[in-house]
Amino acid sequence: QLQLVESGGGLVQSGGSLRLSCAASGFTYGMSWFRQAPGRERVGVACISRTGSNTDYADFVKGRFTISRDKAKNTVYLQMNSLKPEDTAVYYCAATASSFCRMDQAAVSVWGQGTQVAVSA
Repeated sequence: QLQLVESGGGLVQSGGSLRLSCAASGFTYGMSWFRQAPGRERVGVACISRTGSNTDYADFVKGRFTISRDKAKNTVYLQMNSLKPEDTAVYYCAATASSFCRMDQAAVSVWGQGTQVAVSA
């Protein structure tokens, strides 16, 4: 069974940057990042298609976050710049069963364990 392992989370000051990585144990189709803040629902942040040619972002991260993938390494990245305290959350990597870019939880077939991101004011 496919496994996803996230890394790269941590504590950063407002305005800082972090890069999250998600290493997959095998081949993946479309991939996504979600996040869940304390007391709030899990929401989609970014997605990337199987080929990497298409990406999409939630409005609240557009212009600040960049999703990318290295197919040779079976790894997906989330570069997060200009971080804000409201970006504080557990970030989850997800594999979908679709070749397309999907940010809805219904498309997710495998979840990672999550990595904590905390942004101080």
